[in-house]
Amino acid sequence: MSRGGRAGPTTTGPDGRSLSAALQRGTVVLDGGLATQLERQGHDLSSALWSARLLADDPQAVEQAHAAYFAAGAQVATTASYQASVSGFARAGVDRRTAEGLIRRSVAIAARARSSADRDGSSWIAGSVGPYGASLADGSEYRGDYGLSRTELREWHRPRIALLVEAGADVLALETIPAAIEVEALLTELDGSGVDCWLSVTCAGDRTRAGEPVEEVFAMARGVDEVIAVGVNCTEPAEASALVGVAAGASGKPVVIYPNSGETWDAVGRAWTGSAAFTPDSVRAWVRDGARLVGGCCRVGPDEISGLARELARCPSVW
Repeated sequence: MSRGGRAGPTTTGPDGRSLSAALQRGTVVLDGGLATQLERQGHDLSSALWSARLLADDPQAVEQAHAAYFAAGAQVATTASYQASVSGFARAGVDRRTAEGLIRRSVAIAARARSSADRDGSSWIAGSVGPYGASLADGSEYRGDYGLSRTELREWHRPRIALLVEAGADVLALETIPAAIEVEALLTELDGSGVDCWLSVTCAGDRTRAGEPVEEVFAMARGVDEVIAVGVNCTEPAEASALVGVAAGASGKPVVIYPNSGETWDAVGRAWTGSAAFTPDSVRAWVRDGARLVGGCCRVGPDEISGLARELARCPSVW
């Protein structure tokens, strides 16, 4: 969606309140890992489509996972579109029309879960816009070494962005972005569109997965009005915590933070290794340093989000 294809703002929830305004008032609780909860519900996500497979095969399971996070205290449901793309579905033998319908369905499923949870007055649907590498199912979203130009990345992202907006997502989650060139492509695509989004980078220490200084990448969002929050996700908890203040200072925006559990993903073995280090009480430091949109990523489930929400309730709304 370029400047020539503007869409109206999509960040107002059912009662007309925008997520951007909510972040100015205080903190908002994100959900945790959707795939994590789906696996705990007994689903095999080992295919190249990952959780997106269930958009076709078992949409009720996706709704159930969203509902579990709402019940835990999450105020945002992130759609099962992270690894969903027209090209990815095509490789799995799904025709374009069906693929587009499944991406739209991801928003409808999250909206049904919100309605069932009776959370319409203070909750939002975030359309997940995962990195190009996620569609390859080879772990390259943790490297960013695609070899594509900014123009090619814009063209690849454009159809899914348009579908999520058309389906009624309240905000777009540009998440787990590993490289500056993909950040630039997404920000260029959305700049001037009127479609609000948050930008979340995945890092190793103080650098993107592609090796660039992450402070410089955060700063790229400073002049883009559509970006309502900037930060990190799918990064180890300690590293993510250390970057909250950096993100706030470089971008001038509220900060979004949703780290993984601290375990490590083995892309070859398609399994998690190591020990969990996610502690909900870290939220106090996150909020102190500028975080306003907080939750968890891979291997962080409803129990952890419930603990985070309880801890957040003890914090002052703005430090």
